[in-house]
Amino acid sequence: MDNITLPRQLVNQILAHAQSQPNDEVCGLIGSLDRIPYSTYPIKNVASDTQNLYRMDPREQIDAMRHMRDSGEELFAIYHSHPHSEACPSATDLREATYPDAIYLIISLNTLGVLEIRAFRLRENHTTEVHLEIEH
Repeated sequence: MDNITLPRQLVNQILAHAQSQPNDEVCGLIGSLDRIPYSTYPIKNVASDTQNLYRMDPREQIDAMRHMRDSGEELFAIYHSHPHSEACPSATDLREATYPDAIYLIISLNTLGVLEIRAFRLRENHTTEVHLEIEH
């Protein structure tokens, strides 16, 4: 199993993003420098049913990718929340995973008072959980 470590500051940013819209899926990107997660890029969810799906705003996604490239960053992870279900990839998540080298982070708000975040590699309908550590 792969291991990844996320800085506490980045984890706090994506958890705050998820909590800011507790009834809708939120989404975004994480850029890295030298394979070390470095920055978050929250992106508007433009799905037709934001309570159950996410679709990144294409313009915001392109702008984020351009900013990463211009800053010397690479795409490290794609994150989204599951407001009403556990932090596991859904059938839709698997079907729409198009970045096989990226980590997919899923944040669940479906727990009472506790946020759950898990990491996965999604490749050709194959899911592998990645051990996630948070730097203190």
